[in-house]
Amino acid sequence: MDSLITAAARALAAGDPLGALKRVALRDDAPALALRGIAMAQLGDFVRAKALLRRAARAFGPHEAMARARCAVAEAEIALVSRDLGVPTKALDAARATLETHGDRANAAYARYLQARRLLLIGRLDDAERTLAELDPAALPPASRASCELVVAGIAIRRLRATTARAALIRAEQAARQARIPALMAEVQSAVLVLALPAARLIADGNERLLQLDEVETLLASPALVVDACRYVVRDARSVISLERRPVLFTLARTLAEAWPNDVPRAMLIARAFRTRHADESHRARLRVEVGRLRTLLLTMADISATKHGFTLTPYHASEVVVLARPVDDAHTAVLALLADGESWSSSALALALGTSQRSVQRALDVLATTHKVDSFGRGRARRWMTPPVPGFPTSLLLPAPFPGD
Repeated sequence: MDSLITAAARALAAGDPLGALKRVALRDDAPALALRGIAMAQLGDFVRAKALLRRAARAFGPHEAMARARCAVAEAEIALVSRDLGVPTKALDAARATLETHGDRANAAYARYLQARRLLLIGRLDDAERTLAELDPAALPPASRASCELVVAGIAIRRLRATTARAALIRAEQAARQARIPALMAEVQSAVLVLALPAARLIADGNERLLQLDEVETLLASPALVVDACRYVVRDARSVISLERRPVLFTLARTLAEAWPNDVPRAMLIARAFRTRHADESHRARLRVEVGRLRTLLLTMADISATKHGFTLTPYHASEVVVLARPVDDAHTAVLALLADGESWSSSALALALGTSQRSVQRALDVLATTHKVDSFGRGRARRWMTPPVPGFPTSLLLPAPFPGD
């Protein structure tokens, strides 16, 4: 490898894409094409970057398998950053296997990190943790090690593990300082600041207050009966019951929990659960049916008893009943939470990350666009959506994740 290629590679490793381009911008040999592609990716021109990397992979030829594998890893990272989450991962898997076979531990470890980062984005936390467990951080340079620790922190935040997240961010800070890349240090510092922001809202005894991540973790470990409006579950110290696919039952549970230890008038339950202001006998009959269903589901946790004016919730084992809600109430908070990372997303990538249909995501985006909360560019399949970060709370905490202990 000649001196210009070596100097350009060092510039890219230090986060200086312009310095790299000064050395290889006019060259069309395979190593220069690959470095130009990575430089353009760092500058945000993903379309040109992918084209250059594909040209480089073809130019390396069939006997340079390791170089072509590195191009495949770089292209996979571009797909991840541009939120093309639906791109098949077979090419990345094959590239990682090739790099491991040829003894390139650093780039093979980086390919595994990219797999873990993609799994985190689409909410497959168990798979992301297993992938990270197979990764040797010592094989990564400081910059990649810092990025890897950010993934560890992201998983811990989604699982509501404040201590683990804080430790990972400390390690990320140390690695970022060793890398001496300003953009990376700023990214880590932003994650540290986000961890200190309110993570949820506690509603109890008619009062509300914001909770930080460690306070949420403590609450979930307490003996309280918690109606979680972030993940649509009801839990106590013994069990967790999901009401994610039972919106009417969850609304009833939340309304009863917010009023505890008092009862809730039937008219209020009907208005909130069935979204009507004019209740008739059919609504009252339906309310009795839905309350009976909720009582059956919560059989091991609490009793729902009728009173003169309505219904009341009585826990069996818990000393108190509380509601854990999002810091900001919005019907489309989960979509905003993903868009708040500052990247541009396609509706198909959002649907994949949220585990819902693309049409449902498109309807949410249309509503958010009319209220100027999101913006889009491009047309058809090339259309992308983005928004500035939502200030005041760590948006990643609003994304779906398994409950602790699930």
